[in-house]
Amino acid sequence: MFRSDHFAFRVSDLDASIAFYTEKLGLPFMFKKVDPEMREAFAYLELEGGNLELLQLLDAQGNPVPMEQRDIEPPYAPHLALGTDDLGGLLAKAKEAGVPVVDGPFDTPGLVKWVYLSDPDNNVIEFVQWVKRD
Repeated sequence: MFRSDHFAFRVSDLDASIAFYTEKLGLPFMFKKVDPEMREAFAYLELEGGNLELLQLLDAQGNPVPMEQRDIEPPYAPHLALGTDDLGGLLAKAKEAGVPVVDGPFDTPGLVKWVYLSDPDNNVIEFVQWVKRD
C-alpha cells in the first residue's frame, strides 16, 4: 500500500513562491534548503496527506536558472488538487489576496464543486469540495 508523501512544482523564484503559498493560501512553512550538488534550492510546505515541495533550479554558481512560463490550458494537467470544506470562503479569500482564477468555479449539483487557481509560475492548483461521498 502506498501513501502520498509529497507533490512538487518547479518555481522561478523560491522566496516569492514560499510567500505566495504561505501568505495567500495559508500553507504552513516547513523548511528551505539549498543543495549545491543537485543544483537546486527547495522548500517544503505542509499539506494533509503529503507535503508540497517547491523546486528552483540553480546553475553551477548557485544562481537561479531562468524558466519559461508555461501556458495554462485545459485540461489543466498536471495540477495539484486540494480538498476544502468551504469552497466559497476559500475562493473569496483567494480573490481578495489576488490569486488568479484559471477557471470555474464549477458545480456538479449534490456531488462536487471545484475551481482552478494558479501560482506565479502558472502551476495549477485545483480546490475541490465534495458535497456527497458514497
